[in-house]
Amino acid sequence: MNRDLMLRTLQTTKEWDILVVGGGATGLGIAVDAASRGLSTALVEQSDFAKATSSRSTKLVHGGVRYLKQGNVSLVIEALKERGLLCQNAPHLVSHLPFLVPSYHWWEGPFYGVGLKVYDMLAGKLGIEKSRHLSRDEVLQQLPTIEPKDLRGGTIYYDGQFDDARLAITLAQTAAHHGGCLMNYCSVIRLIKEGPLVKGVIARDEETQQELELHAKVVINATGIFSDGLRKMDGQTDSAIIEPSQGIHLVLDRSFLASDTAIMIPHTDDGRVLFFVPWHRHVLVGTTDTPVEKAVLEPKPMEQEIEFLLTHAKRYLTKHPARSDILSVFAGLRPLVRAGHDAKTAALSRDHVILVSDSGLITIAGGKWTTYRKMAEDAVNKAILVGHLKETPCITENLPLHDPGPIGAGEAALHPRLAITAAHIAVAVHSEMARTLEDVLARRTRALFLEAKASIEVAPIVAQLLAQERKQTTDWAKAEITKFLNIAKNYCA
Repeated sequence: MNRDLMLRTLQTTKEWDILVVGGGATGLGIAVDAASRGLSTALVEQSDFAKATSSRSTKLVHGGVRYLKQGNVSLVIEALKERGLLCQNAPHLVSHLPFLVPSYHWWEGPFYGVGLKVYDMLAGKLGIEKSRHLSRDEVLQQLPTIEPKDLRGGTIYYDGQFDDARLAITLAQTAAHHGGCLMNYCSVIRLIKEGPLVKGVIARDEETQQELELHAKVVINATGIFSDGLRKMDGQTDSAIIEPSQGIHLVLDRSFLASDTAIMIPHTDDGRVLFFVPWHRHVLVGTTDTPVEKAVLEPKPMEQEIEFLLTHAKRYLTKHPARSDILSVFAGLRPLVRAGHDAKTAALSRDHVILVSDSGLITIAGGKWTTYRKMAEDAVNKAILVGHLKETPCITENLPLHDPGPIGAGEAALHPRLAITAAHIAVAVHSEMARTLEDVLARRTRALFLEAKASIEVAPIVAQLLAQERKQTTDWAKAEITKFLNIAKNYCA
């Protein structure tokens, strides 16, 4: 992917079949679906791909055990199918991960055991390994750092794991391979209307401040937590549809789990599921559920959220993490669809909804990473109807996603605690449309999300290499370091 070429294509194309606004999981999935059907497709994103919610997940491709508990069987069935398809289509990015549900009361073993057998059954032919009961000794052997007091045993089951930001870039590359045109750092500033109908957008290239007039038969609002902003541009000021909820994750050294098996605690004090997940030789602990009023690109962890996770970690781990043990902490906002003012955000469904305004603007909201492909299929099917486009079948169920192969293998790392090399930076710039130091350290590599202090330490070296690859000046590199440090401080506990 080359941003200069993408920009020229945007400037010279008179009209697109589908114009997607939003470069997170949903928007990128729509771009893949539409482009692979042969529809001319463009996508614009106000910041970097997966800058907001889509890079800040628990890194799980899962059916959603808690949705089964809520009785939303249809969502679980759909998500389990999508989990299987993603394992099939992106084996280089998605792996199987065992989860242990510990039992500390006599009734938990049979209760969770039965529920997880149902979970297995609902997966059908696309299932992973079957769940099974473990004795107390087997649990301690598999998870040596789990709290042994009152432990009776546990149930092990399997789900998928992935790297969310890397999958986002893979989707962008897949869409581009099929002829899609994608632009990051390109904000929509107003809609183009012909009479009452939306027929495109005026977008601004944030690097040059140049305005672009983009015409399309259909415009799809896939902006996640920012969905209501585009709806207001369309004159839809009656009510908001998004109820944002913040969740944070702590990142700890691998020694706190000392296992390749994750732990899942089905019920915490705020009603959410708690995970301890091995990821990139570290451990993720999450997540929280805190209602917030305003959607922002760079949400900040709250003190009470950090303390909540530390308190719960101490309940279930023999090695108790302290504040000083946190290597990084990151916050994300869930784009939950509003379901009445009395509903707790932890109880809101992750089903997606598709709305079509009187102007023909299509908004897709809600959902989760695991079901991005089905969301995209539904959105493009709706766009074909709204825009009177050529009816072509969806092919993404069996569409392999882009695989760049290993990057930087054998090269010396730029920092002793980070798996980042000069090759990663070159590929990020020339093949993945990385523009800023943050793009490289937060999303093309996961340095900022794994070890915030180490990423701060390596920032000057990476900025220098980035400037060389982008043919920028030393002053540009210094400015990038300043901007990155301002963001990175929020990842330090």
